[in-house]
Amino acid sequence: MNSPTVVSLFSGCGGMDLGFKKAGFDILWANDFFKDAVTTYRKNIGNHIVLGDITQISSDDIPDNPDVILGGFPCQGFSIANSKKPEYDQRNFLYKEMVRVINDKRPKFFVAENVKGMMSLNNGQFLKDIISDFRDVGYNVEYKLLDMINYGVPQTRKRVIIIGNRIGAENVFPKESHGYEKGLKKPLSTKETIGHLCKVHTREEPLKIKDSNSGKEKTVYNHWAKTKIDDEFWGRKYNVSQFDICDYLKFWRNKAGYGTKQIDDLFGYAYTAGHWFRKDNNSGSIPNPDDWWKLKDILGFDDKYDKQVTTMIRKKITYETSLRINNWDEPNDTIIATGSEIHPKSPRRLSIRECAILQTFPDTFKFTGKIDAMHTQIGNAVPVLFAKKVAKCVKEELEKPLSMKPQSSRRKTVN
Repeated sequence: MNSPTVVSLFSGCGGMDLGFKKAGFDILWANDFFKDAVTTYRKNIGNHIVLGDITQISSDDIPDNPDVILGGFPCQGFSIANSKKPEYDQRNFLYKEMVRVINDKRPKFFVAENVKGMMSLNNGQFLKDIISDFRDVGYNVEYKLLDMINYGVPQTRKRVIIIGNRIGAENVFPKESHGYEKGLKKPLSTKETIGHLCKVHTREEPLKIKDSNSGKEKTVYNHWAKTKIDDEFWGRKYNVSQFDICDYLKFWRNKAGYGTKQIDDLFGYAYTAGHWFRKDNNSGSIPNPDDWWKLKDILGFDDKYDKQVTTMIRKKITYETSLRINNWDEPNDTIIATGSEIHPKSPRRLSIRECAILQTFPDTFKFTGKIDAMHTQIGNAVPVLFAKKVAKCVKEELEKPLSMKPQSSRRKTVN
């Protein structure tokens, strides 16, 4: 019997995909816009992932007839970590690309994941619109807010899971295995999960340690951590919109006749300068002061934003998670994409490997990129163990003989 197949959108470094792969699915094709995440995915899962903007990828370039389409469409516009939560944030509408591909490829099932914050956007109407759009292309759709702590993941992590199918099957969500109620396993603590690395010296290179279970030597990858844990940082004195800076720089770049790759080459960067001219998918950035002045020499732009971009001062950290000390004898708090918590037993922050373990990535999974990029990949990922449990539910439904007539799979045009 052939393995059920998957097409994956907004794949990131592959947490959801790896979970489905471990459950017996064959990943045909995947896509993401974040280069470092794509590099990590290729290193660990396969070369079937395509680097590119899904809005620019035709459905004709995506394999036909997948059994399942996955999509953790970008969540930064919904996130509770984003206090402004603008309803017009274009990232909030990238789910429509998933609807488009589902409408064109007609998978039997789809699974989407997003943060809790999407439920409150526009007083809940936005989530209703998303569900409606999936139903409008012929799918029976259900969603639930689930906490990963109840499924063996050693962290509190609440996520909206949306499951839909067009074959008359049930949309089955995994059963809780962990919790504080009678009959459930006690959730794993941070100490139980990453305590073996507490006193292990952090470094960028792989290192060897003795496995506490088998007693055998094993290699630990990415046990690399930031040591800065004070409550101040260098930041811009003035507020400045990355969207405004992006439009401004694109105007002057086009006026000067430069392409993004040419800018990268002039700076000696690889796929870095391009982020200054990008404002979708939370991948845009503002040049640091040194890069700003060099860019000004190249493009010849005016003085409009010089003061806003280049005036730096010492600031107090106000973002709560930056100063939060992680739990030790209880499950960890949510692993986030913007950095890691302070380690309660060591004078440092949680390492890349510790965060990955808390996200249930296997020890052999190797992350690539700079340390901040690796934290972003891990924080944005779906925990592998939870994804595997969702995958098993979907697989069981796919393998059941249907005793009822399939629902209509008629096509509806998605504008």
